[in-house]
Amino acid sequence: MNYIENLAKAIEKQTGLTAAEVAGMIEVPADETMGDFALPCFKLAKTLKKAPPVIADEIANGMALPEGFKSFSVVGAYINFFIDPVAFIADVLKASGEEGYGGSDEGQGKNICIDYSSINIAKPFHIGHIMSTAIGNALYRIYNYRGYTAIGINHLGDWGTQFGKLCYAYEAWGNKEDVEARNIDALLALYVKFHDEADKDDSLNDAAREWFKRIEAGDEYAVSLLDWFTEITLKRVNKVYEMLGVSFDYYTGERFYNDKMQPIVDELDAKGLLTESQGARVVDLESYSMPPCIIIKNDGTTLYATRDLAAAFYRKKTFNFYKALYVVAYQQNLHFSQWFKVVGLMGYDWEKDLEHVNFGMVALEDGTISTRKGRVVFLEDVLNKACEKTAEIIEIKNPGLENKTAIAKQVGIGAVVFSVLSQGRIKDVTFTWDRVLNFEGETGPYMQYTAVRCNSLLVRGADLLNETPDFSALDNDEAFKTAKALDRFPSAIETALAKNEPYLITRNIIDVAKAFNKFYFEHKIIDENKAASAARLALAKAVKNVITTGLYLIGVETPEKM
Repeated sequence: MNYIENLAKAIEKQTGLTAAEVAGMIEVPADETMGDFALPCFKLAKTLKKAPPVIADEIANGMALPEGFKSFSVVGAYINFFIDPVAFIADVLKASGEEGYGGSDEGQGKNICIDYSSINIAKPFHIGHIMSTAIGNALYRIYNYRGYTAIGINHLGDWGTQFGKLCYAYEAWGNKEDVEARNIDALLALYVKFHDEADKDDSLNDAAREWFKRIEAGDEYAVSLLDWFTEITLKRVNKVYEMLGVSFDYYTGERFYNDKMQPIVDELDAKGLLTESQGARVVDLESYSMPPCIIIKNDGTTLYATRDLAAAFYRKKTFNFYKALYVVAYQQNLHFSQWFKVVGLMGYDWEKDLEHVNFGMVALEDGTISTRKGRVVFLEDVLNKACEKTAEIIEIKNPGLENKTAIAKQVGIGAVVFSVLSQGRIKDVTFTWDRVLNFEGETGPYMQYTAVRCNSLLVRGADLLNETPDFSALDNDEAFKTAKALDRFPSAIETALAKNEPYLITRNIIDVAKAFNKFYFEHKIIDENKAASAARLALAKAVKNVITTGLYLIGVETPEKM
């Protein structure tokens, strides 16, 4: 039922406005005791030439309450309207208990390219990568749920002088058996050793640049080393992606676009956008209050901006995207603003469809994450430790639980992902084990347990699910607040998509869980009254559906038992 539309139609004749104009004036009071909807009458004073309190009183007493409303009150210049809670609850439960609630086909035929995670080859998949990975995966699922075709791209960091450093380090100090045995751990040790030695002998940096020149020139051995490092890295990180339930449609990194940059450079040149600056070729962005966007360095090599431009043009040509999202930390705000503007200056109106979905940084308690110094926390270790802690809790609280290992993974990994998406993405995060492994309060395990509680009720009351529910049994404040939270779920998804902010879904399902658990403790769910029990079970079914759907959309699984 569209309550605002019904209310606007009942009011419009007395205001001289259209129903749409009245609907735009209707508010939702912050204080629920003041009503479910309110009409402030201040704006009507000029046209009706009366004091706002007088207008409020005349409108209220001259209208018939529309369907779905039970009463009103006039407070000064406001008319406060109260909906019929039983009719509202029945209406909400019919929708929210069904599969696909909150989904739509609004995005049908529209492709959304989402560039996320973007791990670096030969470097550890550390806790700092969880933000981009979790946010990107959630957006991938949300866009698909709203009918779009999401295209997940892992833009691998697989190009640059760091690979010259690694090649040098491997040749100088590494061996194949150690790398095969220890995987990324061995590569990280070599990378750290290179920087330690280069601090003492700068000539190593020159040697590293020579190695990278060999890669750029297509030297067979140098390229084979890079291919091997890539294979080893993906083999290891795919284990982590599998644990997280994250997948990608394409692993096309910087290296893939190496032969696609020159046409972009040529077009920039042909359009007169390139200028010389200290030997480099740049696009001047001074009139847009930005430093120049460097396209070619003074030594003739390319940069991230050059490769990102090539990638954007390739994606537009290949996927004809409706939007292209880049889930990258806010430290890169200027970088994206610069090359987005370059696309616009080249004359392409799809500049507006490029969006930088930025987020805060993850730091360790003793400072920033540094691969060069070996100061990292492996994401795989975090996930494994979360699973271990969950298994310990299960062993204490429910030792007879079937499939304990699988459920420990669902709960432990869900706790980590939920903790990342339980706040706005732009906030910085300091990683602590206590924070990630805290299962108390508004956490992933709390959400999962609420869904499991609902599932248990539905199993116990399975023979009542076909009874005709008596929704008057839900005429109480706890059920009403739960239904209101359920009713907000579709708009939470819609806003999360509009703002590329998965946290809004997390916040909504927390509200649903808190409201339902209060209902659960205040009211007996199953009793001798079958029709009343059926109504309460309908509420439990809707809560389970919304929490399970919400958790899925943010990348968290829901067990049937805990």
